[in-house]
Amino acid sequence: MSNVSNVENLSPQIIRQVSKEISGLCQNPPEGIKVFMNDEDVTDIQATIEGPAGTPYAGGNFQMKLVLGNNFPAEPPKAFFLTKIFHPNVSSNGEICVNTLKKDWKPELGIKHILLTVKCLLIVPNPESALNAEAGKLLLEQYEDYSQRAKMFTEIHAKPLRATEENVSTEDKSVDGPLAKKHAGDKKLLDKKKRDKKKTLKRL
Repeated sequence: MSNVSNVENLSPQIIRQVSKEISGLCQNPPEGIKVFMNDEDVTDIQATIEGPAGTPYAGGNFQMKLVLGNNFPAEPPKAFFLTKIFHPNVSSNGEICVNTLKKDWKPELGIKHILLTVKCLLIVPNPESALNAEAGKLLLEQYEDYSQRAKMFTEIHAKPLRATEENVSTEDKSVDGPLAKKHAGDKKLLDKKKRDKKKTLKRL
């Protein structure tokens, strides 16, 4: 995944068009999607997609980015998940395979359409164009196993740990007694959860 900016390779008209759309999406984001604008590089388009309810990804927050090529919008951008995810249409390096960014691409399709398409992919995966063969096979043949694996990845990678220690005020930390002991216990539980997640990840 390239981090090289393509600002210099895009026409001023395209840059203005992209910047205007991203600015609008930041102010009025689609449901379940947050868009982040990079004022220094409009080709660096990042967003967070909430895992849709009723899917193995529910409760997770999945970071993704779009990479605009030199010939955008004549050619589609590439899309990547930055958050590790177990999904048939997402490769090991995070690249997302969806027809909208392949054969169905049209120059008039905007950034919003792409983001919504990726969100829909979390709801309805397409095992026929799988980049992750194992996930595609499980989805078709053993859905429960696929669901459990996807949920585990979501739990490990897409759900932020509840940083209990960050919620402890400076005043509380300086106080001895039951409250201080409680926070110490909370921190131990948090550390244990981190260790358990690392062990689970190593087994994958």
